Amino acid sequence: MTRLEQERRRRQWTQTDLAARAKMGQSDISLLESGKIVYIGRKRLARLARVLGISAEALLASSDAGST
Repeated sequence: MTRLEQERRRRQWTQTDLAARAKMGQSDISLLESGKIVYIGRKRLARLARVLGISAEALLASSDAGST
């Protein structure tokens, strides 16, 4: 599970909820969480981090592979 997905789930948001808050498409969130998109650009990364209330560096940090 990616850090993005962990943070989204912790807030009990759907991908659609996060996408709306970050002004992105739900498909973009899905692709990021699945690892199919690795790079999204600094502005979009900053926007996601701001919406989630964490730093961009924290968002990029690897998550615990054992968590579910």
